[in-house]
Amino acid sequence: MSAIFDAIKHDEETLLCRSYSRYPLAIVRGKGARLWDADGKEYIDLLAGIAVTALGHANDEITETIARQAATLTHVSNLFYQQAQLKLARLLEGTAHFTKAFFCNSGAEANEACIKLARRYMAKVRQNQACDIITLEGCFHGRTYGSLAATGRPSLQDGFHPFPAGFRQVPANDLDALRAAVDDRTAAVMLEVVQGEGGIKPLDAAYLRGVEALCRERGVLLIVDEVQSGLCRTGTFWAFQNFGITPDIISTAKSLANGLPMGAMLTTDEVARGFVAGSHATTFGGGELVAATAAKTVEIMLRDHLAERAATLGAQLKTQLEALAARVPGQIREVRGLGLMLGIELTSPGKDVWLELISRGFICNLSHEVTLRLLPPLTIAQADLNAFVHTLEDILREKAARG
Repeated sequence: MSAIFDAIKHDEETLLCRSYSRYPLAIVRGKGARLWDADGKEYIDLLAGIAVTALGHANDEITETIARQAATLTHVSNLFYQQAQLKLARLLEGTAHFTKAFFCNSGAEANEACIKLARRYMAKVRQNQACDIITLEGCFHGRTYGSLAATGRPSLQDGFHPFPAGFRQVPANDLDALRAAVDDRTAAVMLEVVQGEGGIKPLDAAYLRGVEALCRERGVLLIVDEVQSGLCRTGTFWAFQNFGITPDIISTAKSLANGLPMGAMLTTDEVARGFVAGSHATTFGGGELVAATAAKTVEIMLRDHLAERAATLGAQLKTQLEALAARVPGQIREVRGLGLMLGIELTSPGKDVWLELISRGFICNLSHEVTLRLLPPLTIAQADLNAFVHTLEDILREKAARG
C-alpha cells in the first residue's frame, strides 16, 4: 500500500468507531462505472455502493438536479406540503399497484415503517391483536432494533440483546413450515424475493405464489423488502414482478436517489388506513433535495428502460459465467440471481480471488466468504462485464493450477 493510503487508514482508525471491515482501498472519485483511488488507480465498479449508484457515479443529470435543488430549497421538514414528494410518489406508484407512499432516509427505516404499518393496521383497522411478523432464515432487513429483530441472524445480533418481541423466522422455500407458523397472532409475512445480503438467493417462484395464497387465505399482510432488489435491478422495475405476486406493502431505498440517503414504503389505500396524522414520522425523510433527486433518478430509469437493460445484460452475463464455470471445473459451485443482481458461489473460501480482482481493477463484494456478489451500475457497458469475466477466468485458472 502507498504512503497516502497508509495515512488515510491511520487517521480513520484514530477518528472513527471501528464498526466496518474496510476494503483495502481509499476511493476519491467516480464517473459512470469507474472509480479512482487516492493513488490514481482506476477500477471497474461492480458493486455500485452496494446497489446504490444505479445510474453510475457523478451522473450529469443527477448532478445538475442536486445543484439546482440545493440552490432553491434543501429542507423545510414534513410540516409542509412539498411538490417534489408528490412528483416522486406519482412516479413510484405508477410502476405497480400501489397508491400510497411514505418517505424516509434508508432501507432500515423503510422496513421499520412496513412493520409499524402492518401492526397498526391490524390493531386499529382490523381491530385484532395480530402483531407477529414472520420472516425467513437467511434474510436481511436492516440494523435498527426492529429491522434487526426481523433479520434474526445471530452474528449480527451479538451483544445487542434484548430485542423487540413479535418476530419469528422460518426456513426459506418451505411452505409447510410457514403454514405451521402462521396463526391468529400473525400480522404479516415479510420477505425478500431475492435474498441479497444472504448471498443473492432468489426464492422459488412456486413458493412465493404459495406464500401469497397463504397470506390471502389467513388474512395476513404480505410485505416484500425491495431495498436491494428493487428499482430495475432484477430486470423488472420491482423484483416481485418477476414472480407474478402482489404484495400489500414494499420497502425500497438504496438506488432510489442514486447515492443520497433516501427510502420509501409503498402500499395500498386499504392498508394505508393504518397510519393517521402523528402515528409515524421522520424529520429528514423525503426532504426537497432527496425527493427531487429521487424523482429524477426514477424518471431516468423509466425513460432509458433500465429494467429491460438489466434483464438483457444480466442474462448475458449469467450465461457467460455459467460457461466459465464449465471451463474451470471445481472452482464455481453455482451462478444465481436475476438481472444485474448476481452471485458467483465458489467451491472454497474466495478472499484470495476477491483481493486479486481488486488488484486487477475490479471491485465486487465477497458475501459469506464464498460468494462474489455483483451489483454493478445499471448503465455499465457490456465491455466492462466481458472484461470482468475474462479476468475472473484468468484468476480461477491460476488458482486451479496452484492446486
